[in-house]
Amino acid sequence: MNRKSFVYFLVAGILVLIFFMVKAVFDQPGIEDMKAGFKEVTKYRNANNTGPVQRIYIVTVKDSVWKEMEDYGNLMPHTKYGNTKVYFFMQNGNIPNTLQPGAINFDPSFNKNCIALFEKSAMSQTAFNKYPYQ
Repeated sequence: MNRKSFVYFLVAGILVLIFFMVKAVFDQPGIEDMKAGFKEVTKYRNANNTGPVQRIYIVTVKDSVWKEMEDYGNLMPHTKYGNTKVYFFMQNGNIPNTLQPGAINFDPSFNKNCIALFEKSAMSQTAFNKYPYQ
């Protein structure tokens, strides 16, 4: 193999490697690939950009696929030293449509309908609880 052939072979190999790396980046599974049928109903984010950011989401599902709910929670935005909560409800159930910051994020009359809660804390520790209010 002469030097010119080797350079072409090396460039072709690098291009193939780059192709597979780019393909892997764009082929990552996303929320739309999940079977649980997620639909974000409402969300809250405090306006405090200098301190802890609190994000709260109400999400409905058509099927209670626990692993997918946890994966969905992990895909949600999170800020270092902030807190992210995702409350899951069944699609056709009684669902809150307003949120407020603090320890109690929606009217407690909806607690019995909440099927799961995903929370990512200020230090990026996650917790996933099935039926958190029962």
